Amino acid sequence: MDAVAGLDVRIADTRKTTPGLRALERYAVRVGGGHNHRFNLSDGVLIKDNHLVAARACGLTIAQVIQQARRAVPHTMRIEIEVTTVEEAREALAGGADALLLDNMSVEEMRQVVAEAPTRRGALLEASGGVTLENVRAIAEAGVDIISVGSITHSAPALDMSLELEKG
Repeated sequence: MDAVAGLDVRIADTRKTTPGLRALERYAVRVGGGHNHRFNLSDGVLIKDNHLVAARACGLTIAQVIQQARRAVPHTMRIEIEVTTVEEAREALAGGADALLLDNMSVEEMRQVVAEAPTRRGALLEASGGVTLENVRAIAEAGVDIISVGSITHSAPALDMSLELEKG
C-alpha cells in the first residue's frame, strides 16, 4: 500500500489463500489498507481466458459471451472479463463488460487501454499478473482502478511463534 501512496488505485488480494485461513488472510489485507477481491466463485462472474478459447471455438465473440453471462446472472452481479491484449479490451468494453482484468499486460498496454477509457461506460480496469513491489507504482500510474496481487496472501511470510513453559 505504501508503494502506491497518493495514487487513486486499490490494491486487492485474490482468492489464492491458504486452505482454512482465507478469512484471516483477507482480514489481514483489509487491516493493511488493501481490499478484497471475490471471496468465492459465486460472488461475481469472471470470464477467464479458457472460457474465451472455448467460446471462440463455438463461434462466439467476446460481446456474445458477455451477453450470455448477463442473461444467466442477477442484475446486481458484476461481469468481469480477463483480457490479454488491447484489442480484446476494446471488444470487452464495446460488449458491455462491467470490469476488465488486464492480465499480464505491459504498463504501456495498460496506459493505452486507460487512454481509451472514455468509452468504457464506468467499467473498472483491474491490472493483474506479474505485479511486484518494484513495478506496482508504475502500474498504478498507468491509471488502472485496481491492482490485484496474489502474493499478498499466498506468499505472505509466516509468523514464527511458540509457547515455552518453564518449570517453577
